[in-house]
Amino acid sequence: MNKFDAIIIGAGPAGLVCAMHLAKAGLTAKVLEAEAEIPITLRGSTFHPSSLDMLESAFGAAQPLIAQGLVAPTVQYRRHGEGKIAEFDFADIKDLTEHPYRVQAEQYKLCYILRDLLDDFPNVDIVYNANATSVSQDGDSATVVVNDGESEYTGAYIVGADGANSIVRRTLDIPFDGFTWAERFLVASTPFDFTTVFPDLSSVSYVADPEEWYFLLQIPDGLWRVMFPTRADEDDDDILSDACVQARLARVHDKGSPYEIVHKTLYNVHQRVADTYRVGRMILTGDAAHINNPLGGMGMNGGIHDSFNLAEKLVPVLKGEAPPDLLDRYSDERRSVAMEYVQRVSIQNKKDLEAANADDRDTFEARLRGAAGDLTKRRELLLRLSMWASLGKTA
Repeated sequence: MNKFDAIIIGAGPAGLVCAMHLAKAGLTAKVLEAEAEIPITLRGSTFHPSSLDMLESAFGAAQPLIAQGLVAPTVQYRRHGEGKIAEFDFADIKDLTEHPYRVQAEQYKLCYILRDLLDDFPNVDIVYNANATSVSQDGDSATVVVNDGESEYTGAYIVGADGANSIVRRTLDIPFDGFTWAERFLVASTPFDFTTVFPDLSSVSYVADPEEWYFLLQIPDGLWRVMFPTRADEDDDDILSDACVQARLARVHDKGSPYEIVHKTLYNVHQRVADTYRVGRMILTGDAAHINNPLGGMGMNGGIHDSFNLAEKLVPVLKGEAPPDLLDRYSDERRSVAMEYVQRVSIQNKKDLEAANADDRDTFEARLRGAAGDLTKRRELLLRLSMWASLGKTA
C-alpha cells in the first residue's frame, strides 16, 4: 500500500487549492472526489479581490478565471421601492490589491482551472468515483476507506475538504455548533436584464426591505441571479412553483409578462463553526469547518483562505521543517476568523437587509451614506467586503 503525504477528501475549491500547494512543494497527495467528475454546480459564484490576489500569485489561476467570469467593480445597496442608498467602488483600494473588483464566476470554473494545472504535477492527482465512507488514524498515519472497502488510501495527514456533511468531522465527533435560519433561500436565474429598468443598478446589488429583501447578482452568460428569503411556513413545492417564483420576481419589477427562468433552487441556510479544525492527523478546511449564509460571498472565499493558511503550515510540517503543533495555529487562526469575522459579518448583513424597526433602518442607511462620503470609511468598508480585513490587511 502506498503512503502519501496527504489524502484530500473533496475536489472543491478548498480541496484543490490545498492540493496545488502540495503539488508545487513536491509532496505527494491523492484528492478523492465522490462524483464521476468535478460537478457543475451553481453554488459559490463570487471571488473577492483577496482571493484573486492569492490565486494569481500562487498559481496564476486568477487570470483564466477572470476570462471566464464577469468583472464587478462596484457593490451597491438599495432600498426596495426607493432606489440606491450607496455604492462602493473597489477602485478606492486599488493601491492594496492587484484586483480591485469582484469576479462573478461559478466555483466549478476555478475547480476546472486548478484541475488542469494539476496535470503538470504527477505527484498529485484526483481520483473520481471515490466516495470516502470511513476514516481512521493512528500515531503514524491516517487512512481513508473508499466505497465501503473497494479501496483505501493512507497518508501522513487527511485533509477534510468534504463539505458541510464532512465524514472527517463526523467521525471525529467534532461539535458543529451554531444554528439554522428558520427561512430558506430561493435563488432564481433569469436572462432578463434588470439594468433596463434600473439604469443605475450595480451588477452586485443588495436590496433592503423589511417585508422581503432580495439580492441581484449579474453572472456570466447574460444571466441575473436573484435571491430571496422565504417564510418558514411556506411549503417547498409552493415556493418552487412557477406562480410563486414569478410573483417574487414581479415584486422586484413587474414587467407585465412572465420571466424566463433558467434555473431555480431552494436551500437551507446555516451558521455553524466546528469546535476545532484539527484532531491529530485529520484537518478540516472550507465548508467542513464552517458554513454561513451567502450574503457577502464569504463561504467559498473563506474556504480558499483556509487552505492557503493550512498549506503554509502543512508543507513545512510534511517536509520536517516544522513541528506538527504548527497545525494547531492553523486551527486557531482560521477558526477565529470564522467566528469573529465571517459569522458576525454575514449575520449582520442579513439583519441589515431585513431590519423592520425604523431606527435600525435609519442606522443602517446612515452608516452606508457616511461611509460613501468619507474615503477612509469607504476603504475600511471595502476591506471588509473584499475579505482583506479578515486577513489582517488594513488601509
